[in-house]
Parts: sequence; structure tokens; C-alpha cells
Amino acid sequence: MQVTTPGGTSNTLPYTYIPVPTLTSLNPTSGLAAGGTVVTLTGTGLTGATAVTFGGTPATSFTVNSDTQITATAPAGTGTVQVQVTTAGGTSNTLPYTYIPVPTLTSLNPTSGIEAGGTSVVITGTGLTGATAVAFGGTPATSFTVNSATQITATAPAGTGTVQVQVTTPGGTSNTLPYTYIPVPTLTSLNPTSGIEAGGTSVVITGTGLTGATAVTFGATPATSFTVNSDTQITATAPAGTGTVPVQVTTPGGTSNTLPYTYIPVPTLTSLNPTSGIGAGGTSVVITGTGLTGATAVAFGGTPATSFTVNSDTQITATAPAGTGTVPVQVTTPGGTSNTLPYTYIPVPTLTSLNPTSGIGAGGTSVVITGTGLTGATAVAFGGTPATSFTVNSATQITATAPAGTGTVQVQVTTPGGTSNTLPYTYIPVPTLTSLNPTSGLAAGGTSVTITGTGLTGATAVTFGATPATSFTVNSDTQITATAPAGTGTVQVQVTTPGGTSNTLPYTYIPVPTLTSLNPTSGIEAGGTSVIITGTGLTGATAVTFGATP
Repeated sequence: MQVTTPGGTSNTLPYTYIPVPTLTSLNPTSGLAAGGTVVTLTGTGLTGATAVTFGGTPATSFTVNSDTQITATAPAGTGTVQVQVTTAGGTSNTLPYTYIPVPTLTSLNPTSGIEAGGTSVVITGTGLTGATAVAFGGTPATSFTVNSATQITATAPAGTGTVQVQVTTPGGTSNTLPYTYIPVPTLTSLNPTSGIEAGGTSVVITGTGLTGATAVTFGATPATSFTVNSDTQITATAPAGTGTVPVQVTTPGGTSNTLPYTYIPVPTLTSLNPTSGIGAGGTSVVITGTGLTGATAVAFGGTPATSFTVNSDTQITATAPAGTGTVPVQVTTPGGTSNTLPYTYIPVPTLTSLNPTSGIGAGGTSVVITGTGLTGATAVAFGGTPATSFTVNSATQITATAPAGTGTVQVQVTTPGGTSNTLPYTYIPVPTLTSLNPTSGLAAGGTSVTITGTGLTGATAVTFGATPATSFTVNSDTQITATAPAGTGTVQVQVTTPGGTSNTLPYTYIPVPTLTSLNPTSGIEAGGTSVIITGTGLTGATAVTFGATP
């Protein structure tokens, strides 16, 4: 520096011009809104800096490292502010410094996802720009994309339960929002484990993680309807189906394990053996079909079987109850009620009449038996003795050949329906003759002869030789009074009844005596002459008269 006067020019002294400071860069150009970020300011003319300000706010502290560098600690602030340095040389130009806000989270969408991870979650908030980390309960997101300062799309990692989601940016760590891992549902039991093929069975599904179930399937078929009772229970209505199918539940947490559910088929009947039985019941009937397992009822025309046993899925043995006519047999199982097959109750036979009601003891009489329920007769008995033969003409008539027998016996018919009532049948005995009184009579006939014997009741003929008695009366089973016809010699008397023809007894026709000569032919009037009378038929003479005089 030099001074000039009229007296001349002075000596010189040095004088320094302090340059106005200039800033060329900041590092970093941004920092926490809370302040505390150490910022390196680069420029010129920084020596002797007296102030460093961030948007008018003094730096928390600063150090002048050289004429070209200052290290300053940024104060708290928001937004983008101008950094400026003041020295003795003046105030510098400004450089922008941005306060990075602490991120804030306002919502998650969705707020839950599967435990296996992979759910795409949109995080909404503020200050999300430059996010360096997104964590779900401390576990980093599988990946994330910062869409804007107010939105991040993150892929949730695997996890369980409810965790806190947090975002980290250069501005700090955000508040947290809850994110729930929806567990994969697990099934532990079904009740019942089976139902009818037509569907409609109410099935209680027990397990865990069932909240929010979106689907219940039986095989590949959705349940007709379902209600989520709690996180551990669903009540579902089974759809129609067949066989055994896997039941599965789907929730936002995923698809459960499976449990087997069996469709119980509607039973079908194919045959009965036998197809008929006695009206009193008690017949053992083998029922053949399909789907008979678990049968709960066997009915004959609506009447329960006396008892039944399920032998297998294709066979039941049932005891028929009492009944009449033809009735439908039906089986009920948990799968439903079967088709029907006809079963006929064979009535106990009843007898109303025999024609004739009697016959010869030797048997062979054809007897027409009338009654009801005679179809299929297996036996006809006369007093316990089988008929020689029999023919079933219809349900109301049998023609039987009576076996040999005696007395009055009971006729009875046996059919598959049982044994009938009885009707009396009388064996007519072969008549026997023991005596005739008298044993002889006039050749002209007309003699009354008492015939004694047995089995004479119902006599249809009395013969003397080959000639019928002029008339006869049956006095009792042991006596007949007959009028002898005309005849000669000794003949056999015989009686015929429905029981047959009797033995014979001899009856002698006494001839009318004939005289052929007298010797002598004369004698004295005083009588006493011995006269030989010659002739025929003189046996048994009861009188000889000479004139009227004996």
C-alpha cells in the first residue's frame, strides 16, 4: 500500500484483499432431518470462516480444514436448504442440501399373507425414497421396489404369526405396521367320515388355521356350502359323490392337508333266497346285493326283520317276521334305502272238505281235498301215513290216493307254509260174516235170513249165490236182515259194503219134496201098514199125511 501527496509518494506496506468465499461441492448433499450429518464443504476462500449455515440455521459445529475445505455438522432441518459460508471476505454462494425425512408408514395392502412367503405387499407412507431396507419382523423382504416417495412394493419373506413391517431409508427407520402370516390350514378330523352318495351330509371339519377359509372341497367338487365356526372348526355340507375322496380346505394361508371322506353307496338288492317263507315268520333269508355294509334296518313290507346279520358288503342273512301275501324287502344303510325285492308269505294251508270222506281199508280211494293255501304241497297224510300219491290241482284243491288204513284218521296237508288243520277220513272195513239164521230156506225164496258179522254198515248188496237178496235191511254194523231169493242147492251168501265184499257163508235151498212111488200102495183101514215112500227132497220131512190124517 502506498500513499502519494504533493510532497511525493510514500514507501509501501502490504495489504491483503480477502476473497469472497466460493463453494463448489457438498459431500454428502443430504442427511438426516434430525441433523448430525457430517458434511464436507469444498470451495475457495474458506480460511477464517466465521459461520456455516444450513438454510439460515448455523451448523451444529464446523472446522476449517484449509482454505478449500470445511467439515460441518448439519443441524436438524427439513426439505432442501441452502448451505452458505461466511468469512471476513464476505458470504459465499450457496449449495443445496436436502434433509432426508424419517420414513412413515400408513398402510399395508394386503395386511396378511401365506407363511411360505411370496405375498406382494404394497407399503404406503411418506419419505420412502431411497429406502435401503424393508423388514418383516426383522427378516428382510425377499425383494422390494421403491415406486415413489409414498409407495414401496415388497415381497414378504416366509414367517409365522403377526410381525412388524418397517422401512429404512437414509432418513432413518420408520414406524411399524402389523403384518399377519396366515398359517397353512391343517385338518385333524372329520365327523362323520362318511355320508350318502346323494350328498347333503353335514360334516364337521376340525383343524387349525381355518379362519377365512375360501374353499372346502370333497375330491374335486366344492362343498355345497360351508360355515367357518372358528379357527379350528368348519361345518361343511358334502356334495354328491362316490367312493373315497380327499377333503381339503383352502384359506388365504394356502391349501390344507387332506383327510379321507367315504361316500356310502345306496344299497342295491339283487336276490333273495328263498323268495318265500311261512306266514308265521322265522324263515332265514339270504339277501344278496351291493353296498350292504353297515345296514341299520331290514324290512319285510315295512315290518323289521326279526333279526339280521351283515355277512359282507354283498350279503345279509335276515330272519323274516310274520306276515301275509307278497311284500317288498328293503335294506337301509347309512348310504340310504335300497330298491325292493318281492318276498311271498306262504299261508298255512287250511282244509275245508274231503270228497269222499271215507274209503276202503285197502286204500286206493281217490279223495278230493278242498281248502286254501295248498300250492306247493309237499305232503298229504292220512293218519300219519303218506298218501299213495297226490296231485296239486290248484291253490284250493288236491287229489290224493288214500293209503291202506283202518278206523277214522285225520287227513293233513303240509306245504312250505306249514301244516294244515285236519279233517276226518274213515276207513270202511271189509265186511265179515259169522253166521246165518236160518242157514236154509225155501227154494221159492222168501225166507227171512238174519246175517250176523262186522262192518256191515252201509251195505250196498246181499247176494245168495249170484242172486241178490229180494230185499235187505241193515239193522246195525253187525246185523242185516235179508229176504232170500228163489234158488236151489247150497249157495254162498255174501255182503258188499263200501269197504268191500265179505267172506261167504253157505245157505241151503230146501227143495219141495216129490213123491215117485209107494210100496205097498194099499193097506188095511185099521192102519198100521208100513209104507215106503220113494221120492226126492224128503230130507228133514216134518210131516207125512194120508189124506188129512198124519
